[in-house]
Amino acid sequence: MQRRHLLQALGASALGVASASVLAAPRAQDVRFLLVFLRGGYDCASLLVPTASSYYYETRPNIAIARPGQDGGALALTPDWGLHPALADSMLPLYQKSQLAFVPFAGTDDLSRSHFDTQDSMELGQPVGGRRDYRSGFLNRLVAELAAPAAGAAATPQPMAFTSTLPLVLRGAVDVPNTLLSAGAGRSGVDARQAQLIESMYRGTPLATSVAEGFATREEVARTMQGEMEAASRNALSTKGFEGTARRMARLMQTRYQLGFVDVGGWDTHVAQGAATGALANRFEELGRGLAGFADEMGPAWKSTVVVVVSEFGRTFRENGNRGTDHGHGTVFWVLGGGVNGGRIAGEQQALSAATLFQNRDYPVLNDYRAVLGGLFARMYGLNAAAVARVFPGAKAADLRLA
Repeated sequence: MQRRHLLQALGASALGVASASVLAAPRAQDVRFLLVFLRGGYDCASLLVPTASSYYYETRPNIAIARPGQDGGALALTPDWGLHPALADSMLPLYQKSQLAFVPFAGTDDLSRSHFDTQDSMELGQPVGGRRDYRSGFLNRLVAELAAPAAGAAATPQPMAFTSTLPLVLRGAVDVPNTLLSAGAGRSGVDARQAQLIESMYRGTPLATSVAEGFATREEVARTMQGEMEAASRNALSTKGFEGTARRMARLMQTRYQLGFVDVGGWDTHVAQGAATGALANRFEELGRGLAGFADEMGPAWKSTVVVVVSEFGRTFRENGNRGTDHGHGTVFWVLGGGVNGGRIAGEQQALSAATLFQNRDYPVLNDYRAVLGGLFARMYGLNAAAVARVFPGAKAADLRLA
């Protein structure tokens, strides 16, 4: 059994930055980063509403989010943009505290409009059109870069995938554990006696340390889950939905892991997605509660934490015949954190009209995801242009001053 598979089984500046980062001169073990991947391509035009675009309201007679001040209207952020009302209690306060920014017109050059192809492409972070190396995801390359001798071994962040299987984005030269923090995540198919037998099998071999670390990870997660179950009798945290998962992730990232990944599905809204209320609104509310719960649970560590929410693509600007939306192109990224330069809409933008849509149907991509994340990583970790290029080969980082 390979070391990576064993860990999984156990559950286990050349950029020209204009000003100093809020996370200036960081040590990687003091900075926390969480990537949230919304699988299914969410409708970003319902999340960050282009309230200044009359064309938006013309092409969405049934599912448009009304302008601010109207019944079920968007929450005003700027004269051009509003936020879905389902996020009034969760995300709006963070935006008002300048701890949340949005990057519209974001995404990848991948034009397949295939969930699987585009998700793979984004997680790998490699140039579009070239040969894909499925053994090398961009977050794994980031960890490897921070573990390089020049970065100093003490600076290496500890990664964790909060997923049932290791995602592409964290596959690579660095061994990364994964664990799914669902209600049954504290259970294991390996009991204490079996764990001792396995450890004895590998004792004295090159894999002995990896095996011990894998069991330590499993036991730590189990203790975390047990603590929550005990608190549940006192009407504490809920274990249902994303909020419970997000709070569990925060407790682990407070103490042991500095780089995390989680994916959230169910965003493929071809039919009856709703507007201010309905299926999509419910998902936004649940996601927002989870992200706000993560921020709350991080406590003082929130000030040095950055969370980025992405999706493989957006959806069609016009609604379809089923009062839903179809696979699109450009999307909107969310960037949250106690030290984030938020309270604004960041990146290159343009007015939304029939003439500016991509292929007469979608949001264009004006802010490449590799450039956006490359610039963010440069600020967070002090990476120079050469280091960013090793994380995102062939990409040029864009400094949006997000951190």
